[in-house]
Amino acid sequence: MEQKRIDRINELARKAKTPEGLTERETAERAALRREYVDAVLGNLQGQLDNTYIQRPNGSREKLRKKEE
Repeated sequence: MEQKRIDRINELARKAKTPEGLTERETAERAALRREYVDAVLGNLQGQLDNTYIQRPNGSREKLRKKEE
């Protein structure tokens, strides 16, 4: 996610704390930017987990798998 978008999220968060508050349009923009940020963080985490291996005591390496339910 671009730094410019993160700065905008922070700007809207600061404005929301003022007595003036956010307009309806700004509230919708903030929600969309937050969703984009969360999706980016989760995507990065998933990428890291996809490249994570567990090394067993015998020296073998095993790719990390999703937990079965």
